[in-house]
Amino acid sequence: MATRGSGRPNSMLPQTKICQFKLVLLGDMAVGKSSLVLRFVKGQFDEFQETTIGAAFLAQSVCLDDTTVKFEIWDTAGQERYHSLAPMYYRGAQAAIVVFDITKPETFERAKAWVKELQRQASPNIVIALAGNKADLAEKRLVEYEEAQTYSEDTGLLFMETSAKTAMNVNELFLAIAKKMPKTDTQNPTHAARHRGVNLQDPDAHNTRSCCGGSGGGN
Repeated sequence: MATRGSGRPNSMLPQTKICQFKLVLLGDMAVGKSSLVLRFVKGQFDEFQETTIGAAFLAQSVCLDDTTVKFEIWDTAGQERYHSLAPMYYRGAQAAIVVFDITKPETFERAKAWVKELQRQASPNIVIALAGNKADLAEKRLVEYEEAQTYSEDTGLLFMETSAKTAMNVNELFLAIAKKMPKTDTQNPTHAARHRGVNLQDPDAHNTRSCCGGSGGGN
């Protein structure tokens, strides 16, 4: 991270590479997808989070040494009637988080179906993470950690149990994904702007405060 308030002219600051990646969240309804995103982007939790209609978009950045990884996050609706829209959001995504509720085994089975769909239809090199959410309800657990861990190892997924309510492993999950992302093509501003319509030379194209300050992201 660049030191703030050092008084050095910009020309003397170390150059930071900016990598921009599309990330999609998938999973059954009410597993906490929107709550995970809200916790990561704004550091907030709403006990009565409204149901997502279609999809919601937010953005947040993570700092890795000399690289700023900016996630364009698509939070998709979990209701079955929106399933047909999902390919529109995961097409071209470099990363996906498939979320299930550790107190509801059926959501774990649904998560497996999403993983199969991604591995069959999404980008070949997509990074997939499995999130066992609502870890704060461990006393009501019906999906064992070891079961999900073994499944993830067998299918080549990142896996963490998370709690949007307590913030357990939320930032850590996105950081682990950021570390898995390639730091090659998208660190070229011309390439990234051409493919994503964002001028990464523009200082307003990313939020350095949310990257290194740990707060706020935006739509």
